Amino acid sequence: MNKADIHDAFQAFMKVPRRFAIVTHTNPDGDAIGSALALSAILTKAGHKSNVLIPNIYPSFLSWMPGLDQAIVFESNSQAARNVLVDAELVFCVDFNGFKRAGSMQDDLAKVIVPIALIDHHIEPEIDLFKYIYSDLTVSSTSELVYSFMKGLDLAHTLDQDIASCLYVGIMTDTGSFSFALKNPETFRVVADLVQTGIDAERLHRLVYDTFSENRLRLLGHSISNRMMVLDAYKTAIISLNIMDLNEFQYQIGDTEGLVNYPLSMEKINFAILLTEKKDQIRLSFRSKGKFSVNDFSRKHFEGGGHYNAAGGTSTLNLKDTLSKLLKIIPEYAEELDYIY
Repeated sequence: MNKADIHDAFQAFMKVPRRFAIVTHTNPDGDAIGSALALSAILTKAGHKSNVLIPNIYPSFLSWMPGLDQAIVFESNSQAARNVLVDAELVFCVDFNGFKRAGSMQDDLAKVIVPIALIDHHIEPEIDLFKYIYSDLTVSSTSELVYSFMKGLDLAHTLDQDIASCLYVGIMTDTGSFSFALKNPETFRVVADLVQTGIDAERLHRLVYDTFSENRLRLLGHSISNRMMVLDAYKTAIISLNIMDLNEFQYQIGDTEGLVNYPLSMEKINFAILLTEKKDQIRLSFRSKGKFSVNDFSRKHFEGGGHYNAAGGTSTLNLKDTLSKLLKIIPEYAEELDYIY
């Protein structure tokens, strides 16, 4: 089913008031939160009932976003979230393409009996899970896709400053403040339309990027000064953080957001990796610049995936053994990583 067919199907479905649930992935980022809140507001302004469900707590630097105070966090209010899922006539999954990415909500999603619609821009969606798949790998973000969905349903009249702010934050954060994932000129047309509503784009940037706690900034400095390994021969840099590091700087959700991107600012580094020790696993974030696919790398070695230049994965090994595994694997990619970008 192409986008036009999906637009037609939803316009027919939404001729009467409906009840929607909108689910984000676990550890939600700006695009997940922004796209979910914007979609919910669009549906509400169009006369429907909509609730946003978030698997776990979100970063504090997003807490100001319009409508987020009405979202239900599953880990702190699971029964309310389950009630919304049971009551919904259709469930949206935004910014993730498989139930596993819903973390603590994955089992509940698997029990949903009403249609589930996907709005997402990640590689290789699990198509059997969804009745409707609104997916485009060429767009900057899921927030850009929600804008397209809104226009396709002839709901552009619902766009206001709150919705525009949510979509703008989603696009801004998923492009690294408009520094990557910008191969489609349509992204800039969408952003222009959002700014046209009168949003204060400079203020939105400050709210997201200029509200670090002292501990977060010191964790950033510690990570680069003391926990970064540079493999010049393979144009790779690895940052590894253990639980003691996180505790020392009183880690809060979101404090390592964007940290993996910093090594790529070095001239000859094409591949950056962040390892973060959690209670029962190691979380890995991968970034690259140029022609090295971290999506392929993470899928092959760490049960992960994402985008060509940005992906994530997990390891059940301890931190030391996960790092050893990486140091063994990376030389196999020496030729692929040997390029100038």
